This record gives sequence, C-alpha cells and structure tokens, in this order.
Amino acid sequence: MTLPIRIAPSILAADFAKLGQEVRDVTEAGADWIHLDVMDGHFVPNISYGPDVIKALRPHTTAFFDCHLMITPADPYLEAFAKAGCDGITVHAESGPHLHRSLQTIRNLGKKVGVTLNPATPLSVIENVLDDIDLILIMSVNPGFGGQKFIPAMVDKIAAAKAMIGARPIELEVDGGITAETIGAATAAGANVFVAGSAVFQGNGVESYRQRIDALRSAAG
Repeated sequence: MTLPIRIAPSILAADFAKLGQEVRDVTEAGADWIHLDVMDGHFVPNISYGPDVIKALRPHTTAFFDCHLMITPADPYLEAFAKAGCDGITVHAESGPHLHRSLQTIRNLGKKVGVTLNPATPLSVIENVLDDIDLILIMSVNPGFGGQKFIPAMVDKIAAAKAMIGARPIELEVDGGITAETIGAATAAGANVFVAGSAVFQGNGVESYRQRIDALRSAAG
C-alpha cells in the first residue's frame, strides 16, 4: 500500500516564545502534520513540554497533532495527552512493561496508535502488535536532542520495517537528521512520514518555512 508523503515539522526546533504563531506559520507553509516531541528528562536527557502546552496550541491549527512520547512510564499520562488534542500518540517500545496494553489504551481513547523504535531497538518487538498500530516511528538518531545527524544504518531498518508492514495501512515515520540530503534514501526504503525540526525552522516566517518544506518534499521524490 502506497501512503502519501507527509512532512511533520517538530516544534522542538521552533521559537518557544511564539509557539502559536510558529504552528500557524508552518501549517500555512505546507506542513502536513505537527510533530510534538514530549521529553521527561528521565527516558531521554531533555525536558520539553507537557499536555498543557499542547492544549494551548490546539486552537491554532487543524493539522494532525503527531504526539511522540519520550516518557516513562507513559500509561498514566495517555489520557491527558489525548484530552489535550493529540490526534495520534506514539509510545516507545520500552516506555512501559506491557506494550500491547499501552496501545489498547491509546486506541480506546480514540486516537491513532504508534510505536517508536530507537536505533538499537529491534523490529521484533512489534511483530505481535502489527495489527494494533497505525504508525511505526523509526528513530534515525538517539532520542533526546535536536540537530543530530542521520544514522545511515537506519535505512536498512526502514526497509525491513516496510517489508514487515506488508499490505497493512501503517504509516512509516522517520525522525532524526532528516534533511533534503537524507530524505531521499529514507523514502526509497519505504518511509512516508518525515519529522524535520532544524531543517524547517530556519529563517523566520511562512515563506522561509515553505521553501524548506518544498525542498524536503521535492527531495523525497
């Protein structure tokens, strides 16, 4: 199954002093999704923001809110993020003791369901939950910091994930080091959703963001 190419700018790289404006600008510039990197300073080194910030951003766009939880435990907070306005919630395979239960909880909250795999996390951890998910997020850097370089070995992992998906309508997302130079290889391997932070949020305003989103979309092929 061929799914559309989606560009999902990460607001982690936006100007936090004017996040509402940044979300409006990047959506107007052509972003398909808004990627929300939630970090707890425990599962990953940094702390970012929580459901209250997401709730405050929700009125600024109708774009799909793609929430990537880098927190542990995740289960106690799933409902809060759902109520804040996230459209999809993605948890790491290691973020709780019972992955399948976490996925069921997200589904029962009426949200799209995703699983994130760190560079060292094997694909085998999702073999038995493929029919319960809408999205696989392959980390192409180690999570926790923006601006890192794409790990080339992840191209083979993306291809293996695409083969595992088969005919299922599962989005295959890549996060980390996505630029106009790296997006082509990830697309060729089978990914269709691309998180980009610093590659989009340079310059200031709609036109500069549009140029960068267009460049990514063009390079994706």
